[in-house]
Amino acid sequence: MKKTLLTCTIIALSVMTASSTYADVKKSATKFTIESPRFKEGDKIKPAHFWNQFGCSGDNVRPQLNWSGAPEDTKSFAITYYDKDAPTGSGFWHWVAYDIPVGTSRIIPTKVPKGTIEANTDIGKPGFFAPCPPSGRVHTYTFTLHAMSTDKLNVPEGASGAISRFFIENNTIAKTKISATAGPRK
Repeated sequence: MKKTLLTCTIIALSVMTASSTYADVKKSATKFTIESPRFKEGDKIKPAHFWNQFGCSGDNVRPQLNWSGAPEDTKSFAITYYDKDAPTGSGFWHWVAYDIPVGTSRIIPTKVPKGTIEANTDIGKPGFFAPCPPSGRVHTYTFTLHAMSTDKLNVPEGASGAISRFFIENNTIAKTKISATAGPRK
């Protein structure tokens, strides 16, 4: 009896491992990636991409973002821009955008694709708010691109950024990231 149970367990684990490995290979057949012609992973953000507030004198320019390799079942995209090092205890959300149409493969600096909704940020307003790292500190800023399981998120109008991100996270089927640093500002 023990030998039969052990054999069944080994067979079940082998099947589970094989299935898991097959699913991982199938999932990674096309790599979901995001990049920017303005910076590479880990680069420093140029001052033109800083905000023009709180002692920074940038142009508040959003960098172009390009992506490819989204899963076949993607129905839309969402993008977040986050500073994990902000001295708030919970970081700082600089941009939250969703309902980006499925055929989109880039965001340009001057506008978002038709139908895209820009949610409230940690400033309490929608839109893109570039970084302005505090004097003497380096911060890491991350763009995360989400492949969504739905074409519309139906976030309540005027919702906080946290509520928008809740809807995004609960409908994400895949995500990819690119990070850059800014600072220290003198």
